[in-house]
Amino acid sequence: MLNFNFKNPTNIHFGVGKIAAISQEIPLNARVLVVYGGGSIKGNGVYQQVSDALAKHTWFEFSGIEPNPTYKTLMRAQEIIKSENIDYLLAVGGGSVVDGAKFIAAAALYEGNGESDNAVNDPWDILAKQQAVTKALPMGAVLTLPATGSESNGNSVVTRDGNKLPFSSPSVRPLFAVLDPSVTLSLSDRQISNGVVDAFIHIIEQYLTYSVNGKVQDRFSEGLLQTLIEEGPKALSPATKNDLEVRANIMWSATMALNGLIGAGVPQDWSTHMIGHELTGAFGIDHARTLSIVLPAVMKVRRTQKHEKLLQYATRVWQISEGDENERIEKAINLTEAFFEKMQVPTRLSHVDLGSDDIDLLIERLQQHGMTTLGEKGDITLEISREILTQAL
Repeated sequence: MLNFNFKNPTNIHFGVGKIAAISQEIPLNARVLVVYGGGSIKGNGVYQQVSDALAKHTWFEFSGIEPNPTYKTLMRAQEIIKSENIDYLLAVGGGSVVDGAKFIAAAALYEGNGESDNAVNDPWDILAKQQAVTKALPMGAVLTLPATGSESNGNSVVTRDGNKLPFSSPSVRPLFAVLDPSVTLSLSDRQISNGVVDAFIHIIEQYLTYSVNGKVQDRFSEGLLQTLIEEGPKALSPATKNDLEVRANIMWSATMALNGLIGAGVPQDWSTHMIGHELTGAFGIDHARTLSIVLPAVMKVRRTQKHEKLLQYATRVWQISEGDENERIEKAINLTEAFFEKMQVPTRLSHVDLGSDDIDLLIERLQQHGMTTLGEKGDITLEISREILTQAL
């Protein structure tokens, strides 16, 4: 196992009716900005619960954060922060809203790179130039769509002019998060599918690398993968889609997938995500659906480099015991694709009307964004990324 430091200070309130807990989490003297997306929280009762919980607080609201939140939208929130002296953020929504709130929190206190007294303090540098975020407004989160784990980590992704870029800082990790599985009952099948698949591939990115004898991390990861394989399809089935136990297990799995626990002390890949970001940026494809297209191709192209963990994945997650090693790996890859299909997401570029003519643009964008040495060993070059995208056709 590799050396590591692990700390996750996010206070989790899990369960039905837990939104009321935000009244105790946010200081009464705080000036709160509630940020959310398109307004679905007003139809499913979440907005009213938040409003009730903040009855004794001074609060304002900012809406319109879109899936794959954009820099232009997020920067509009700065006007409210300045005019109303906001000193606390509450994100109410899915991963995109939480990601967006993190950038808003960082941008509000961003002072530039310090290279010049006359430097323009452009918060986009946080992403484009990976400027360090050392301070941000405090924030909490009320999660409505389990998928990204953003409610308990310091990661965020923001889009500007088709460029989808990540940043990470402990300063933007939510101080608390409310996870009420009952609020997920109003999600569409597409949102459910995307959430389950996103969480599944977050786990894979931290698991399907090479062994460092991280037995605890591996067993945690395998259990989470099996839970999503078991529960994900149930959330789409008319007979069980309103089962709160199903939703609770999915919600907690998505949080555990990316709160830092299973990734501590093990190598991580993230090539599927980096390639997937370009598909979203260039063609507007749902984030999770880019991942379901790219991951099987990564498994196939990198099967030699990932042989040991692919075999372990086949044995422990899918209980495949028959056939030689290559046959077992092949079956595990096929079962992964079949799971994605059961979750109603695409597994080929052709499924989203893309072909070989589109690959040059994606490679160009990977190069533009410095994504030229991907993977757990930094050995996925642009040529190999092209091979992966070709495999995904």
